[in-house]
Amino acid sequence: MYQPKKIIVVTGHFGSGKTNFSTALALKLAEEGKRVTVVDFDLVNPYFRTADFKEAFAKRGIILRAPDYANTNVDIPSVQFDLGGLAAEEGHLIIDVGGDEDGAVALGRYAHVLNSYAQTDELDMLGVVSFRRYLTRSAQDAEFYLRGIERASRMKLTHLVNNTNLGMETSAEMIAESMPAFETLCGSMGLPAACVTVPDFTENVPDAVPAELVMRVPVVVRLPWMPKSEAVQ
Repeated sequence: MYQPKKIIVVTGHFGSGKTNFSTALALKLAEEGKRVTVVDFDLVNPYFRTADFKEAFAKRGIILRAPDYANTNVDIPSVQFDLGGLAAEEGHLIIDVGGDEDGAVALGRYAHVLNSYAQTDELDMLGVVSFRRYLTRSAQDAEFYLRGIERASRMKLTHLVNNTNLGMETSAEMIAESMPAFETLCGSMGLPAACVTVPDFTENVPDAVPAELVMRVPVVVRLPWMPKSEAVQ
């Protein structure tokens, strides 16, 4: 079973489900009684960001730090918080990074600080991948984007997350079908699997997924047409 380090940097291709995963992980750690701070570091995509869950986080004691003007129509949010200072605080720090190289460039500004925690084994950098995304249907394609993120951020991934999904249409069969590509990706990148996400509405866990890798997650990102009852409150 994956045991998150003090700092968890969550990266991946656009639409891979980074925000859903980051939010689900924060909720899980908070339920375990851990102190959790979430940094919305997506300076690229104005939609589906962790800043959307400010009220839900507050109810659970989760601290949220987001750029100025997050969730507005301002084109370029500005970072007004001290990421290095947040990293030094007690508890877990989850950093939800924007997609692909564009999103990872901003992270590179703090690479020297974050890499110091990686050297002391206090940091995980997760590469989240969904093999149902148009541009990451294969292990080779997924590796292309993940290597680009490493270059742009000047940091190295430590684990991979199989987050293959189609939102509320995700099935156990779909997840099982993704496992060969995920295993190939782990092998080609020389990285261990952190977990394989399985939506909590899915009754069966695929036999193809080792029990120790299963992470049950709620679908917390509410699409515009979804009723509020289907989103985390």
